[in-house]
Amino acid sequence: MVRKVVSIMPKVKVNDIQIYYEVHGEGFPLLMIMGLGANVDWWDPRMIQELSKNFKLVMFDNRGAGRTDVSDRRYTIKLFADDTTGLMDALGIPRAHIIGVSMGGMIAQELVLNYPEKVEKLILCSTYCGGTKSVPPSEEITEMLSADRSAFSPEEIARMTIPLIFTEDFIKKNPDIVELSIQQILRAPISNEAFTRQLNAIMEFDTYDRLPQINAPTLILHGKRDILVPSQNGSVLAEAIPNAKLVYFENSAHGLTEEMEKVIHVLLNFLTES
Repeated sequence: MVRKVVSIMPKVKVNDIQIYYEVHGEGFPLLMIMGLGANVDWWDPRMIQELSKNFKLVMFDNRGAGRTDVSDRRYTIKLFADDTTGLMDALGIPRAHIIGVSMGGMIAQELVLNYPEKVEKLILCSTYCGGTKSVPPSEEITEMLSADRSAFSPEEIARMTIPLIFTEDFIKKNPDIVELSIQQILRAPISNEAFTRQLNAIMEFDTYDRLPQINAPTLILHGKRDILVPSQNGSVLAEAIPNAKLVYFENSAHGLTEEMEKVIHVLLNFLTES
């Protein structure tokens, strides 16, 4: 499926960096925040196509990822949230729906906690609160994430990433989609240095004690077969955020790709209900 791009924008100055962003569709803004090492190329084309029919999608590459500048500042999730609100200001967007995936969901938490006036509705996908209340992945996954990536080529890193995003069954049955995903990852791969700095920011992240302060309507989506961010983390978030709605996808891994049509349906229902 070819992604229909309504408009592709150049970089814009935010804080001390130039941020690359894209805009798709028209309507009330929906800001989309990607995860660790990822960028706009990683979004599922089906999600972009369907959501852009109703909303103005604003997607961007986080600090250090894709086509956005790396900078020499110490990376924190709060800094990423400041970058995100800076982008909103630069684009003249005072308020938006926010969707964050994985690390993007962590950024979304910091954004709504520090800038609640900028968030209409909040969607947290495949993410966690950090700190001692979160449920970590297995030691094997943790070691894989923290391994020295300099010994591997970009394509080897991309192929190592695939089992973290999709279920084993999906990989076996959908080789074409897997290959497309690898090409998407290789389009603008993150540097080893920036990946490590983003990972360190995740390690320091912890919002659990502040989650009860979130007042925005919140939807939490999580795949039951997520090995990167175990699914129990969805329940931890839902119990701590007032009136949050939690939806599990029984056959999905971290990327929720396996049940994307259901994901899109749930998203649209949440975003359009009054």
